[in-house]
Amino acid sequence: MEGLRNDGRRWNELRRIHCQLSTSSTNADGSSYIEQGFTKVLCNVTGPAEPSSRQKVKQDAATVTCEVYFAAFSGTDRIKRGRNDKKVQELQTAIQKTFASVILTHLFSRSEITISIHILSQDGGTLAACINATTLALIDAGIPLKDYVCACTSGQSTSIFDNEGSTPDPWLDVNYLEESDIPSLTVATVGETEKIVALSMENKVRIEMLEGMIAVGISGCAKVKGIMDAEVRRYGKTRLEAATGE
Repeated sequence: MEGLRNDGRRWNELRRIHCQLSTSSTNADGSSYIEQGFTKVLCNVTGPAEPSSRQKVKQDAATVTCEVYFAAFSGTDRIKRGRNDKKVQELQTAIQKTFASVILTHLFSRSEITISIHILSQDGGTLAACINATTLALIDAGIPLKDYVCACTSGQSTSIFDNEGSTPDPWLDVNYLEESDIPSLTVATVGETEKIVALSMENKVRIEMLEGMIAVGISGCAKVKGIMDAEVRRYGKTRLEAATGE
């Protein structure tokens, strides 16, 4: 059909999102799993706990650290990414800074909160999926946040114009093929507000297109928040029924 993207979505449609809490059987205090399209991410959270080194000790707040691991089979390039890989470091820094500003770290002085993310499949929006998975894992761990942190991507085609010669609407929640062809950005907001806590863009784009891309990304964050909140409420209801024997 005319006007549809390569995967059959309209410009303002999200990919299918599936998320779960308490997915890990390890010693993690909180865990989550999320699928956004074919992008799949697993997140474990431990802490607040004693810092692993003296350098991470803060007298008045908790230290937030992040570790990102790519499965060798996660992408089409089959590249094994180590700790010093540029993409790994960029993701770790972005996630650490985002959640250090949202977690109520002042409640846990001289402690450390560790976020461990495993990327199982990459199909666009990797940073957004990591942020969303981290939010769910922190909620599962019972770590207090100012609100949900929800992320989404948007992209702008620079080569296609409508019948009047103007730029078309940006695309919401771009996949890998779209990310490869058009400029895209990742935006993360707090709760149902339009307060941006993370904004990442690796491409060049005309300044008049940027505002529309951000607006579409923010609208996507609101949709993602609704999906995540519904899963948290469903999980909480299930735990309550199990505890009360109803």
